[in-house]
Amino acid sequence: MMSSVNAAPLTMESGGRVVSRAEFDSSEAWGLLTSIDMQGCDPDTIRSKEAIGAFTATACDRLGVTRFGPAQIVRFGASPEIYGYSMVQLIETSLVSAHFAETTNAVYLDIFSCKWYDAAAVVEFAMAFFKSTSVRIHTCLRR
Repeated sequence: MMSSVNAAPLTMESGGRVVSRAEFDSSEAWGLLTSIDMQGCDPDTIRSKEAIGAFTATACDRLGVTRFGPAQIVRFGASPEIYGYSMVQLIETSLVSAHFAETTNAVYLDIFSCKWYDAAAVVEFAMAFFKSTSVRIHTCLRR
């Protein structure tokens, strides 16, 4: 699968794949988990609490999920390797979370929901929003 955003490939982890709606429905899985690792992200965007908040709200809207309370967005880290914002957004069907690593301009985004969502569409939106130059994803069914 290729992404049209920045012409970067959607690289699957070993054993990883994008789960289709039909596969999700027929599996009787409890939920769907997608881990998205983006590199080469825009430094200004990942260092902006306001931008991260806007991304979170729009991503939840695109996922078709209901947010439960406000997103928690906190900047911290005892060492430079891990310093940056972390975000947690509870949703009625589970949660969306991310860490924004400032020293490497990377974003580590996780989406877990008991409701199916289009993982590839979320990846493309996130890549465009954070202006990522490459991405690695892993999607799996939770049983």
